[in-house]
Amino acid sequence: MAKTIFNSSEKSNFILNMTEEKYSQIASWGLLSACFGVSLFTIIPEVTMNRGFYSMSAAGLAISGVICLILALIAIIKKYIKNIMFPVCAFGAMVLWCIVSLINSYDVNISLNGYPGRGEGFLAILFYFSFFVTAASITRKKAFETFIYGITGTGLLNAAFGLIQIFAGDFSHYINTSLDVHINAASGLMQSPLFLAMLLTVCLVTALVGFAVSDNKKKRIFFIICACLYSFVMLFTYSLIGICGAVLGIIAAIIAVIKEKSPKIRLLSVFSVIIPAVLSILLVNSGIIGDAGKYKLHDGQILWWADGYMRISACGMPDSKSVDINDTYDVYSTLNRKTINIIQDRILTGTGPDQLVYPQLYTTGDLDIENSDISDIVSRNKGTFDKVYNEYLYTAATRGVPSLIAMICLIVSVIFIGMKNFKNNSWTGKVFFFAYLSGVLIFLTGCSNIGFSPIFWAIAGAACARAKE
Repeated sequence: MAKTIFNSSEKSNFILNMTEEKYSQIASWGLLSACFGVSLFTIIPEVTMNRGFYSMSAAGLAISGVICLILALIAIIKKYIKNIMFPVCAFGAMVLWCIVSLINSYDVNISLNGYPGRGEGFLAILFYFSFFVTAASITRKKAFETFIYGITGTGLLNAAFGLIQIFAGDFSHYINTSLDVHINAASGLMQSPLFLAMLLTVCLVTALVGFAVSDNKKKRIFFIICACLYSFVMLFTYSLIGICGAVLGIIAAIIAVIKEKSPKIRLLSVFSVIIPAVLSILLVNSGIIGDAGKYKLHDGQILWWADGYMRISACGMPDSKSVDINDTYDVYSTLNRKTINIIQDRILTGTGPDQLVYPQLYTTGDLDIENSDISDIVSRNKGTFDKVYNEYLYTAATRGVPSLIAMICLIVSVIFIGMKNFKNNSWTGKVFFFAYLSGVLIFLTGCSNIGFSPIFWAIAGAACARAKE
């Protein structure tokens, strides 16, 4: 007999009577919303090129986040997380300390909802928690396969949009990196080429490992086609992350083939990364795409000038006296060094979620503070920045060192659980483990954002899970 509460009907007690199989089926659709939510809601602001519409991207996150928050609560009620309590508690601690950071922040409203155009406030962190718990609570292989196709599918959507930006130069804030350099960088629907490179890194690793370990020929053909497209577009992000992502894809493919004792012919998948990447470089060097003369990285111009300053006024113009915007190493080292100074000043609570720029502000110009938009004030402060492209430093700076400690505990525990489950999991579990590791590593040169992070934290949860047939 089905369980009921207080003699109510069976239909009104669907949570009590929900089986693991039914939960996994519903949860897989929730994870699909995490994959596509932000990308689909970013189409309008990208097509219209209207900065004011980027709040729609955050709406995409909110919808998928609420769906998975409900699913996460069901998983907790049904005790589906009892075998992974440590990482769940570590993530929970990160969320709770985020509240402390919010209370002690410069601007409580931005701490809650995120900076306009970024959207990574407390609510975003809470939604990331829900994606993690939902994915970790799934137990069915079919549901995980659905999620894998969701990851590759959102990669295809963003890569296809990126191709339009590369060849047509339409719907992009990154046609130029300066007034006289034309590059047609791809940002897809991720809002920034660097964020697109982060997404395509995990998509590339997912596709290559899926090709290496899957026994289904049709799946392998699909994965190798995806990998070729991802690697081609990744190089057109002109970023260090894109280069690192391609290398991680190659390494993951080689390790997966060797460890799983797959046919050595599958090592040819490495060429699905190398050949499209080389083609991208040749197109740039020949002048067919852009007029930069030769292929090189443009991280500084993209992250500081084109994205942070020009697109959403989240930072000031780069100060040529303190940083060489054309020197990738100097850009990253400058951001890291200044962020470490900010961490030392606010070691416990940080600046508040999504407020890294606030302690750097030194002038309001001639603006009336009470009636001016924050973006107008920020853009007048030359040399300021709102993102440091190292998620571990960014977490400590904006949400305090306790949040960083909780995050490290979470990341390390997921790695250990994933390694423990590796031999017993199906091919889907192996894909998630390698994709998760690639995301952990790419966070060393990238930062959290509402396009990439929902997918990454869902992958982290999936890497903890044990799939049944």
